[in-house]
Amino acid sequence: MRFNRMLLSATLVVVALVLQVSVLARLQLPGAVPDLLLLTVLGLALVYGHVSGALIGFGAGLLADLAPPADHAVGRYALVLCVIGYLAGLAKPENGRLMSAVGPMFVVVGSAIGSTLLYAGVGALVGDTAARHVGLTSLLFTAALYDLLLAPFTVPFIMALARRADNDPLAETNSAASDVSAGWLSSGTGLRIGNQRGGLRVKAARARVARAGRIKVKGAKRL
Repeated sequence: MRFNRMLLSATLVVVALVLQVSVLARLQLPGAVPDLLLLTVLGLALVYGHVSGALIGFGAGLLADLAPPADHAVGRYALVLCVIGYLAGLAKPENGRLMSAVGPMFVVVGSAIGSTLLYAGVGALVGDTAARHVGLTSLLFTAALYDLLLAPFTVPFIMALARRADNDPLAETNSAASDVSAGWLSSGTGLRIGNQRGGLRVKAARARVARAGRIKVKGAKRL
């Protein structure tokens, strides 16, 4: 990951975690809690791809595991967001831009349901049965509903920031300079073959013909 990606991702994850703990977790809504951290990971993964999405998800989940008032085993939510970030990154469009909002909404709903199921499944493996007492069906419905309502106000904004940070002028200047230097080296050293070398041969042949013509003209004048 490049430095600007790391800086933006870390900033957005920290801000989302602070808002998650200090605001959303205290709303006392029925069922699940709106997961702003999950939406942040989704927005970044849809722009940066599956590898970066997995890394960002793991880091965000690890911070959530360590932040108070976390009452579960460390690494549990890191595993969940790592998997979700990887899968969401696979939905990244090839051209980097989404043509419709339908796709991201399906990704949000699927991620909300998948993260809840995966979190409950990992909890069952370590002996945490809190999801059974609350009701898994209620958690799935409310998690999907809250995240779907919150997504239009967060995911497009995060994706726009990620695209802007990814297309920084410094990176474009460096890439342009490397392309120019590569072209200069290839043309100056003759490392390219094919059309370029053929063009050089044609130019050399034309120069020899022109030189021979000038010599003939000079010889005719002397005679």
